[in-house]
Amino acid sequence: MKEKVRYISADLLRGLVIIIMIEVHVFNAFLLPELRQTGWFSVLNFINGLVAPSFLFVSGFAFQVSSGGKLDEMRKLGKAFWKKIGRIFQIIIIGYALHLPFYSLSKIISKSTPQILESFFAVDVLQCIGFGLLFLFLTRLLIKSDKSYHYFLIVSLIIVTLISPVLWKIEFANYLPIIIANYFNRLNGSLFPIFPWLNFLLAGGIYAKYFVDARNRNKEEKFVNVSAITGFVLLIFGHLFYSGLFPKTLTSILPNPVFYLERLGYIFVLFYLCWLVDKNFDVKKSFVLDASRESLLVYWLHLIIIFGAFWGGKSLAGIIGTTHTVLEASIATIILIIAMIIAAKIWGWIKKKYPKYTSIGVRVFVVVLLIVFFAF
Repeated sequence: MKEKVRYISADLLRGLVIIIMIEVHVFNAFLLPELRQTGWFSVLNFINGLVAPSFLFVSGFAFQVSSGGKLDEMRKLGKAFWKKIGRIFQIIIIGYALHLPFYSLSKIISKSTPQILESFFAVDVLQCIGFGLLFLFLTRLLIKSDKSYHYFLIVSLIIVTLISPVLWKIEFANYLPIIIANYFNRLNGSLFPIFPWLNFLLAGGIYAKYFVDARNRNKEEKFVNVSAITGFVLLIFGHLFYSGLFPKTLTSILPNPVFYLERLGYIFVLFYLCWLVDKNFDVKKSFVLDASRESLLVYWLHLIIIFGAFWGGKSLAGIIGTTHTVLEASIATIILIIAMIIAAKIWGWIKKKYPKYTSIGVRVFVVVLLIVFFAF
């Protein structure tokens, strides 16, 4: 129980961002276009833009705090290794599955256009997380020293930051298959290529190392206070950087290192606020934690509900369109959040009550989906 309490602040942050992510997708799918031109929407859009970086950060954090167990067995390619690899590739596969233009292989072959295939091969947040976790996992197995591994993460973060602006100018599709090229930059439609988004995951792993060390030395409060102040300084600097005080030769660099630092500053502050909530309130039964524990289910299910083509080959987003007012979109968001929380609670209870049957049920479900996909 102590271990769960130790990192409850990270769980709260993950739950918070997955809930906000539902709002992001509902508003993007259903809000009237003219409302997007208003001043308040630009503020909301900025807040929404913190969701993916925070999700990546927490993923790196969670990996770091859980990576110390069974390393010897994993290095021998034992059962624990294949279980971990399976979970990582599950994230990547789900990411691509959510981009499927049709739930039928024959239709994909016969009806796909270049634009549809471009969308399918685009790298989204789940693919970025999956690749990032694979990178962290394999290098963790190769680098046996904890200290050396930690320094490796720091060096990797610096390298990714420095080379990302260069890589964004290269058309990798001229040299590599598009499915691989899309991991390097956004030239072919990727929303979250590993350059520079991998940085947030690396930062989460680095932050977790210092957080756990501070906790073990009874200096956790001092650490989170210092990191919050650092975060506040970073986000203020970020806003000043883009306020017009700096020349365009600097602000026009893409992806800009300051863009990364500004959002990292917000994440530090958000983590601190979650830490304060954990410190001052009993949140063990919070619905936010329910969403956090089943974040992959919530992510997949709410996207399927909004964008799944279950209605005569069309999705709810396609049928309803961007026709809703703020009030209507807000009501839809609340309804969907409640539905996702209920689904997370039920699924969490089933997994705890019937772990063996749950595992079998998931495998059967996947097999049925594959049969449907290949047969129709």
